[in-house]
Amino acid sequence: MQRRIVIGICGASGAQYGIELLRALQPLPIETHLVLSRWAEVVIGEECGIAAAEVRALADVVHDNGDLAASIASSSFLVEGMVVIPASVKTLAEIATGAAGSLIARAADNMLKTRRRLVVCVRETPLSLPCIENMRTVALAGGMIAPLSPGFYHHPESLADLHRFMVGKVLDLLAIDNQQFQRWGE
Repeated sequence: MQRRIVIGICGASGAQYGIELLRALQPLPIETHLVLSRWAEVVIGEECGIAAAEVRALADVVHDNGDLAASIASSSFLVEGMVVIPASVKTLAEIATGAAGSLIARAADNMLKTRRRLVVCVRETPLSLPCIENMRTVALAGGMIAPLSPGFYHHPESLADLHRFMVGKVLDLLAIDNQQFQRWGE
């Protein structure tokens, strides 16, 4: 099977995490499929100061979030896993309820129903009870919740260090060997 990972970037703050994940995957023999939500494009411009086209150029394949006929909308299109980074609470709710009205939510639903790795990187604070329940539902269905809450034991000196830490943790959850950050005890 061709190694493939789907990356969904939503409109939550923290788009740089998704961008850095794409950069970390570029040199690896893994085909990346990117889906940007409409609001992700806005956040990328506001927070990262780059055009969404620059982010699209980091992926091997780009899909429109409204294209429910895309290859990744079908569970017969084999991928190793998917990361939603950052995940908005709206998309989290769609995933938790199976309301697959967007390609990101539909592809995530495929991961759950085929028992493939799904990592949902929620970037929100504080958390409401419905949001906590949605995270619980996704976790019970087999998804992994990885809040974008970096550690500090590696003594970060920059935002890039914090991004690398979380990207490394996400790659660990996907079982992809990496050296993105200094591990505890190393």
